[in-house]
Amino acid sequence: METRKRKTRSDALKNRERLIEAAKDVLGSGGPDASLEAVARRAGVGIGTLYRHFPDREALFHAVFSRELEQLADMAEALDDRDDPVETLRGWLHANVALVETKRGMLGALSVVMTEESKQAYAELSNRINAALNRLLSRGVQRGQVRDGVSAEDVLQTMYALCYARPPGQAWRSNVLRLLDIFVDGLRCDREPPQAGRG
Repeated sequence: METRKRKTRSDALKNRERLIEAAKDVLGSGGPDASLEAVARRAGVGIGTLYRHFPDREALFHAVFSRELEQLADMAEALDDRDDPVETLRGWLHANVALVETKRGMLGALSVVMTEESKQAYAELSNRINAALNRLLSRGVQRGQVRDGVSAEDVLQTMYALCYARPPGQAWRSNVLRLLDIFVDGLRCDREPPQAGRG
């Protein structure tokens, strides 16, 4: 009996993971075909299974967005070990653009209501990201590779401004990444790192 219960829990977790991945693809692309039925079909489960895990569209959105944001936070916190702060930041921002693209598509397909619980969860993840990016930028300044006076907030505000300055379309991502690369290139500098105790 206990083995059967463990197997049931394992199957349920696998179904939930498949639904989250399917929702990211189906709802993230938006459009008239971005329905919950399409998500269930993509995940290979019935619509009843979807509703057992996610009682409404908003719950599914928050599950997808929280998963993506947590992955970005984990990625940001792993940036400390990289050698080139500028290229490291570029790679992370490119991944973040993919999240924005998914979120825009899902917001177009769903009517999402932000709860206090979800706001708090997103705020905690955002704080982790900001702290990690500030560490990365500070290390770049100390090495003489990144211009001084730039904060994580500056970087994120610029990225979101570039993401939302253009309407969604076939060339949206390539255009945003091109402009983002220009911005990141502008963060790089080539100077001697500051010396401790230099007056």
